[in-house]
Amino acid sequence: MANAFFKIPTPKNEPVKAYRKGSPERASLKAELARLKGQELEIPMIIGGKEVRTGNLVSIHPPHELKHTLGHYHKGGAKEVNMAIDAALAARSSWENTPWQERAAVFLRAAELLAGPYRDRMNAATMLAQSKNVFQAEIDAACEMVDFFRFNAAYLEQVYSDQPNSAAGIWNRLEHRPLEGFVFAVTPFNFTSICANLCAAPAQMGNVVVWKPSDTQIYSAKVIMDLFMEAGLPAGVVNMVFADGPVAGEVCFKHPELSGLHFTGSTKTFQYMWKTIGENIHNYRSYPRIVGETGGKDYVLAYKDAKADQVATALLRGAFEYQGQKCSAASRAYIPQSLWPAVEEKLVADLKTVKMGTVEDFSNFVNAVIDERAYDKITAYIEQAKKDEGAEIIAGGNHSKEEGYFIEPTVIVVKDPHYVTMKEELFGPVMTIFVYEDEELDATIEALDTASPYALTGAIFATDRLVINELIEKLRHTAGNFYVNDKPTGAVVGQQPFGGGRASGTNDKAGSYLNLLRWVSPRTIKETFVSPTDYRYPFLEE
Repeated sequence: MANAFFKIPTPKNEPVKAYRKGSPERASLKAELARLKGQELEIPMIIGGKEVRTGNLVSIHPPHELKHTLGHYHKGGAKEVNMAIDAALAARSSWENTPWQERAAVFLRAAELLAGPYRDRMNAATMLAQSKNVFQAEIDAACEMVDFFRFNAAYLEQVYSDQPNSAAGIWNRLEHRPLEGFVFAVTPFNFTSICANLCAAPAQMGNVVVWKPSDTQIYSAKVIMDLFMEAGLPAGVVNMVFADGPVAGEVCFKHPELSGLHFTGSTKTFQYMWKTIGENIHNYRSYPRIVGETGGKDYVLAYKDAKADQVATALLRGAFEYQGQKCSAASRAYIPQSLWPAVEEKLVADLKTVKMGTVEDFSNFVNAVIDERAYDKITAYIEQAKKDEGAEIIAGGNHSKEEGYFIEPTVIVVKDPHYVTMKEELFGPVMTIFVYEDEELDATIEALDTASPYALTGAIFATDRLVINELIEKLRHTAGNFYVNDKPTGAVVGQQPFGGGRASGTNDKAGSYLNLLRWVSPRTIKETFVSPTDYRYPFLEE
C-alpha cells in the first residue's frame, strides 16, 4: 500500500578503514583470512533461491599460492542457464509489483550487513581468490559495494520523483517500468563491487537477473549471493550460474525474453555480444538494453611545469595498484624531456621499495595476476620489449609462476609513441612511457589521441591554469573519466560516475542515476479530468 511519500536516508560514502598495525580491524581481518584458508568450500549455483549442484567440481586456488585449495564450485551448462532464466521469469511479476521502497530496503539492509558483519568475509574472500592486498580489497569489496547499494537507492528515489508538468484540467504522470523479461549480467574478476552492482542496479529497478560471474571471482561471488539472501532478496530475483561464457551466451542471447545485458569485461567479448544480439534482434519481445564497460588504455600526460614527485607517485599508484588489473589503470604516460630525469629518479627509487608477495603479508604492495592466461599474455609483451631496439626496461621485467603468477612492476621507456605497449591493453603491471620534447606538446597530444581505440580514463599534470584548461578541451573525447593532477584511477560512487566512450563502452556511468535509467522503460500517463463532448475546435467558426 502506498500511503506516504518515502525518502531514502541521505547516502554517505563508506569510510575506508586503514588496517594499521595493532588496529582491531587488522586483527579481525587476519583471523578471517586464517579461517577461510583453513577450510575448503563447496560452492553451488543459486537458482530460484535454491542450491544447485552438478557434481562437475572445479577447484579454486589463490593466484599467489597455487598449491593451496580454497574450495570447489559446481560447474553448470545450458541446462542450468535455462533453469536460471525460468526462475527469473517466474519471480518477475511479484518483484516488479513490489513497492519501490521495499526493493530499496533490501539493498539498504545489504549495505549495513556489508559494512558490519560481512565486511571481513567479503574482503578476505576477495583477497584470497583475486589476490588483492588489504587496501585494494577494502576500497572495492567493502566500501564501493556499500556505496553502490546506498547511492543507488537514493538515485532510485530521484528517478521516480522526476515528474512532468500538467496543464489546467490535466494530470500528467510518469512511471518507470522494469524491462519485460530478464537481464543477463556478465561480471569480471577484478572488482567485487562491480560484480554486485551489475546485478543489483537492474534488480533495484524491479528487474530480474541471470548472473554469470567470472570463473576467477566465484569465491567472492558466493559471499555476494549470501549477502543478497540474508538482506531479504526474494528467490529468483538474482540467479547465479557457473557456466562457460559461450554456453551461457548461446542460451541467453537466443531467448525471446532477453531484456538487457549488463557487462564488464573485454572489448572483443562485448562487441561479439552486441553483434549476436543484433543477429537475433527479430526474436526478442523488445529491444534489449545493452550496457557495457570494457577496456582501457589509460594515460597520464604531464606538462613541463608539473611537479615531478606528484607525477611519479601517480604513475606508481595508477599503474601498479592491484597489479594494473583495472580498466582505469595508468598504462601509458607522456612526460616532457625537461621533467623526465626527476620523474625517472623518484619512480625507479620508489619501485625498489615495493614489496611483492602474498596478500596475507600486509606489507606487500603488489600481489599476483589473476591466472596463467593473463600471466602468459603480459610476460610475452615484457619479453618482446627486452628484444626491441626502441624499448628499454628501466624497472622490473622479472616474473615467475613457480609459486604464483607473479610479475614485477615493469616500466618500459619507448622512442615511438605508437609502440605496441602504448596502444594495446595489457591489463597487468606494465607502464610504458614516451618522453617527448617540451616544444612538441601538440604532436604528443595527437599521438595520445590516435594511438589507442579506448577512451576510458586519463590524467593530466600541470600548474598553469591556462594550460590545464587547454588540455581539458583538447583531450575532451579521450576519456570518460578525466583527472587533473591526480592518477586516473579510484572513481568514487556519488563523486565520479564511472564509464568511458569509444571502444571502452557505452558510458552509462555506474554510480549515478544515469545507469539506473537504462533498466527502466518509461510510461507517460495523461489523465483528463473533464473530457470534451464536442469535436468542433474554435478555428472552425465562420
